[in-house]
Amino acid sequence: MVSMTKIFIDPGHGGTDSGAVGNGLLEKDLTLTIAKKIQSLLQGYEDVEVRMSRTTDKTLSLNQRTNAANNWNADFLLSVHINAGSGTGYEDYRYNTLAISSRTGKIHATIHNAIMDELAAYNIVDRGTKASDLHVLRESNMDAILTESLFIDTRKDAALLKNDEFLNAVAAGHVKGLERAFNLKKKAAVSTYKIKSGDTLWDIEERLNIDHGTLEKLNPNVNPSKLSIGQTIRIK
Repeated sequence: MVSMTKIFIDPGHGGTDSGAVGNGLLEKDLTLTIAKKIQSLLQGYEDVEVRMSRTTDKTLSLNQRTNAANNWNADFLLSVHINAGSGTGYEDYRYNTLAISSRTGKIHATIHNAIMDELAAYNIVDRGTKASDLHVLRESNMDAILTESLFIDTRKDAALLKNDEFLNAVAAGHVKGLERAFNLKKKAAVSTYKIKSGDTLWDIEERLNIDHGTLEKLNPNVNPSKLSIGQTIRIK
């Protein structure tokens, strides 16, 4: 029997809890956008199950988030956040009783490095791997990390957070880290693909490990901004 890797994604905040606010942005919106991109990319891997703490602008307590992950018996919890406090750059956290040499610490380092590799072109400050006594890290029964992608109240960082291509890179970094940490295998490529709800050509290329821009070249009669559910496109 095939063993599934169960990944629980927690978009921070939501509903009446906006999270950090700055430069016309709300943390709760950004975390949900990034989490959905991660979920979409993970669909391109074999033997992976993904569950989200929320898929809409919904209010959840911290207990509800960790209870959902624990009750599902997830293998890993990823809590997605945006920072605040007038700093700059990227950092992430594990529970503060766990050394970087622990299993969680090794997963933490792997994901951190993959994200920083993916964001290299943006000259992001690497604030390092950190440890803290945060509820979602303390009360989850599985390996867990919390990521903080840039500072919403710093103008330079906020400009990047308003750039969808940058958010794509953030999501891709998270997924490449998960791929390395859990030895995930991408699904075999096929010659055609049927469009599903929420698909973009970028998402499809990322999931199937296709160079960006390839699908537009292979499908000159397809309008990337007007994809239809059930529409078949060439991917080879």
